[in-house]
Amino acid sequence: MVGTTGTNSNNLKEWNKFSKHLWYNNELKIWLDISKIEFNEEQFNQFDNKFTKVFNSINGLENGEISNVSEGRQVGHYWLRNSSLSPDSKIKEDIDREVLDIKDFSKHILNGEIKNKPGKVFKNVLWVGIGGSALGPLLIIESLQKELRGLDFFFIDNIDPFLITEQLSKLKNELSRTLVVIVSKSGGTPEPKIAMDIIKKEFDKKDLVWSSQSIAITMKGSNLYSKAKSEKWLKIFHLPDWVGGRTSITSSVGLLPLSLIDEDVDLFLKGASKMDEITRCTNINNNPSALLAIAWYLSGNGKGKRDMVVLPYRDRLQVFSKYLQQLIMESLGKKFDRSGNIVHQGITVFGNKGSTDQHAYVQQLRDGIDNFFCIFIELLDSPDNAEYEDLENPKDYLSGFLQGTRSALSSEGRQSITITLDKLSAYSLGALIALFERAVSFYAELVDINAYDQPGVEAGKKAATNVINTQQKIKEILISGSSLTFTEISNKFNDVNPETVFFILRQICFNNELFSVEGNWSSPSSLVFKKK
Repeated sequence: MVGTTGTNSNNLKEWNKFSKHLWYNNELKIWLDISKIEFNEEQFNQFDNKFTKVFNSINGLENGEISNVSEGRQVGHYWLRNSSLSPDSKIKEDIDREVLDIKDFSKHILNGEIKNKPGKVFKNVLWVGIGGSALGPLLIIESLQKELRGLDFFFIDNIDPFLITEQLSKLKNELSRTLVVIVSKSGGTPEPKIAMDIIKKEFDKKDLVWSSQSIAITMKGSNLYSKAKSEKWLKIFHLPDWVGGRTSITSSVGLLPLSLIDEDVDLFLKGASKMDEITRCTNINNNPSALLAIAWYLSGNGKGKRDMVVLPYRDRLQVFSKYLQQLIMESLGKKFDRSGNIVHQGITVFGNKGSTDQHAYVQQLRDGIDNFFCIFIELLDSPDNAEYEDLENPKDYLSGFLQGTRSALSSEGRQSITITLDKLSAYSLGALIALFERAVSFYAELVDINAYDQPGVEAGKKAATNVINTQQKIKEILISGSSLTFTEISNKFNDVNPETVFFILRQICFNNELFSVEGNWSSPSSLVFKKK
């Protein structure tokens, strides 16, 4: 009897915490529950003062301050869904014009008014982009495209030669009816350029008119912009300097695919704008993004000491964990705070989907190392399948799996957050994306880092460029015809690590019939390279 009383007492305590911190908005029909994060009221209440600075900083960002100080630019993705917030009339006009242009262009594509050179309507889109330039569009397509509606999408989001070959193979008989969209904000990113050159060569082989089927999404004045303009490509859409790739989904990067699958662009923007509006509330109890950021902070002690495991219980949101991976890890993964102190901030994000993960890594989540918190994403809707009413309902089982996993984790002291949507639509997806974007902004302010620069990414790009330059030099050395040992080749590069030389030589020799190698690959010093 004593045990029962204790259990009831714990249940009541948990219920009171759940009720106190449950957030819901009737217009969005979204719930947020952070009650399974470990904190007491004293800890929670400390954030009232912390958020005074946070809200002031975000207000400055939205008003056009140079928020990305290291790159000297504004951060304006919030203006994209409410142009009236833009700091000047020119930006507002540009945003409004772009949205209208996207909707008008897509309408003419879908109704067949814009055709290919042989006079046939377009059927497919081959989308070429990297990072946020691909993840946002992929999330849009996977989440919202309805069967037999709009154009079919194919993605090249990597320069894996097999991926490019496979996508072109799928389209080999329909390339003439395929729009090719090249996305590169700077216009100089090597991955989309390399893929573009390969696709264009395929067009030339089939005597197709590249310019009549190609679309650029880039900054005005970029190399890609100049190329598209001089070659008279079918269309150019613009990416402003003040929009980063990981927050570009409400720009042309997300709106064009949304429009080409015949979804409502205005509803998507309205959902994001409504969430933005709600999360400007300075009462943290009524601000879901503030609650989310607080939960992340409390779970990881403000140091990112716990990983974020994202579990959407709907197949259409499977890509969402990958989308959040970039948004959160690129924004929060920083070595320095704003004062230049080394802090090594960040939150590691991974996930897949429920209930698949009931049979994958939930075993470790419940019984293994306690180094994470879960974010469950639940949807309440289901298809109208009246003819199956006499059978067991998969929706009921899916809901049962979610609640069961949440409860099983909680019983072992494992922390979680639950987000519930009444249904998945352009409106709710826009709101869900904005919810996390704002939470990222808030969390970054709480830990005093710049969420909008990416020095690690830039360092990686620079290092990759150096390797590519070394590749070219090594090829030139081998082409010269001399027989050279590994050591002789490596010694020609005083500022290059011998490991880099080894990797390059191995890649060249296993993929190029012009060169041969003698010796043992497990003993680099024994290797001799020469031109055949």
